Amino acid sequence: MKFGVVIFPGSNCDEDLIYTFETILGQEVVRLWHKDTDLQGVDFVLVPGGFSYGDYLRSGAIARFSPIMESVIEHCNNGGYAMGICNGFQILCEAGLLPGTLLHNTNHKFICKNVYLKPATRSTICTAALDSDEVLNIPIAHGEGRYYASQEVLKQLNENQQVIFRYCDKDGVFNKESNPNGSLENIAGVCNEGKNVFGMMPHPERAADEWLRNTDGRKIFDSILASVAVAK
Repeated sequence: MKFGVVIFPGSNCDEDLIYTFETILGQEVVRLWHKDTDLQGVDFVLVPGGFSYGDYLRSGAIARFSPIMESVIEHCNNGGYAMGICNGFQILCEAGLLPGTLLHNTNHKFICKNVYLKPATRSTICTAALDSDEVLNIPIAHGEGRYYASQEVLKQLNENQQVIFRYCDKDGVFNKESNPNGSLENIAGVCNEGKNVFGMMPHPERAADEWLRNTDGRKIFDSILASVAVAK
């Protein structure tokens, strides 16, 4: 499978994703510069975290209009896979590829720490190979990670199993204390209705290397690779 990592001015997790997919997972990876429009035949687009264009206006609001995003939107609308992590999640929401938006954390501070989350569904390639009861320990690093959507959209997300991860405590319990940023319903990640576009605030690529003594994030990527292999 061929993966493309989009790089914007201010991206700072692009090399983490490239290292994870190329070196750890053994996949073909290409760099997609924000001013280009050619996706170079990739099967799966990865939009990394960071501070695209300095996070001016709103996080992801400027990056959404980069030339590469026209091709990413076309790719996704044609059923192609894409995943946005942290700032990438914000960009995909700004582009209208994912429902909802990401607001400032309720404490109005940048939060950088490990959190716990659980898969909310197994109906996506990101979660199909995960144990529904398994608690994953994944880092977050964001100032605007509070997921928000209207009640109508939340109802649709729940009915269609579009919520893919929720924040929880170490025992897998969903509560206010385990919600690091004030996200509605402890939502840590969602997908689109077609379940080919995914977004999450936690950074699985920062928990994919044995040298870091935490490979919980790799389980998410392994699920993607296993699910796509079965589909083929």
